[in-house]
Amino acid sequence: MTDTPIFFRQTLVATIAASDDGLHIRYDADWRSAAGTFPISLSMPLSAADWGPSVTTPWLMNLLPEGEPLRAMTQALGVSQDDVMGLIAETGRDLAGALTIGKPRPVEKDETIAIAGADQLERIIEELPAKPFLVGEEGVSMSLAGAQEKLPLALLDGKLAIPVNGTPSTHILKPDNPRLAGSVPNEALCMVLARRCGLSVAHVTTGRAGARSYLLVERFDRGRDGERISRLHQEDFCQALGRAPAAKYEHNGTGRAGPSLADMFALVRAHMTARDITRLLDAVVFNIAIGNVDSHAKNYSILLQPKRAELAPLYDLMSGMVWANITLNHAQDIGGQRRGRHIYQRHWRRMAAAAGLSETGTVRRVGQLVSKLLAELPAAIEEVTAMPTGTEWVDTFAAAIKERAETVMNNAQRDDANDTESSSD
Repeated sequence: MTDTPIFFRQTLVATIAASDDGLHIRYDADWRSAAGTFPISLSMPLSAADWGPSVTTPWLMNLLPEGEPLRAMTQALGVSQDDVMGLIAETGRDLAGALTIGKPRPVEKDETIAIAGADQLERIIEELPAKPFLVGEEGVSMSLAGAQEKLPLALLDGKLAIPVNGTPSTHILKPDNPRLAGSVPNEALCMVLARRCGLSVAHVTTGRAGARSYLLVERFDRGRDGERISRLHQEDFCQALGRAPAAKYEHNGTGRAGPSLADMFALVRAHMTARDITRLLDAVVFNIAIGNVDSHAKNYSILLQPKRAELAPLYDLMSGMVWANITLNHAQDIGGQRRGRHIYQRHWRRMAAAAGLSETGTVRRVGQLVSKLLAELPAAIEEVTAMPTGTEWVDTFAAAIKERAETVMNNAQRDDANDTESSSD
């Protein structure tokens, strides 16, 4: 196998090489020694030139989708799911973060294909299950992690377009999910509510294309470089901790426990600031309060910049309280308890102790943030109902969030529950 280059813009960062023991990422010597560079991952610092399969393979796997989108991608490309580099070679020109794999970004102007109105966008959305990320289209090479259908697009002068030939996307379109009725207003409400509570979140709005609705999420790993779209580097917590996508949940069937909250706080403490620790705590509390049971390690990310790292804005915030086919177990436990309605003060204290936080301060922060959430909920409802998808489902999700938030706040002041209750009852 020929070594595969990794670029930041037109600058060579590293190469991916296959050895007898698996894939290696080898930093370019000039990249390691230059000022203003950054590591590919916190799991692969610039202090060493060569990183082996134990961290390289999970990092690459986390750039690809999971579940049905991955199966559809492999079928469309004729590449095995086990052929990580084969898949990356086909999709590596617009990934999460700042890097492109296989070819550098062209020096010429950005290139996009305009989407000619709602009818064409509806057709694209309808075809996503069989054609994830528009694989096979000429000039299209992009991928995002996760098991949900989604499509990176560029929003230019208020119009959506498909980026081609290495042009970065600016937004992520997430269609409505037929298996989860109201998924678009649900996520829009949770994201707006988080922002109104003072959390750093990606900006969202909703839209309609014929019979389909969608959430449009502004990418936090994109910016502007003059007139051109630029990329900012980021990675998720699974990549930073060297875990495969299958280990994104703390409790999973892989035989290897996924990241716990203690692991995540330790990572932040080692590489970031006290402000980031507070931001992570607020994110954890918010996810418990809205019933976001799917807040796994891949739904938290880190922005990597020269000489510093910081917690990225939040994304993929959704309440799972209404849908009967969704587990009520959270992705990480709080002091040994995974069910949000059973989390009491002692669980918050245990979590705080394991994560190196103040127990009293953590309990106090739960009360403060959840009180803020309840106060901001009416304004968040009004903001989301003014979006193109309107009022449908919003009141249903808001009522479920209010009920769960009140339970979480009340339980955080109590410690009289039965200690023998199951963590997953």
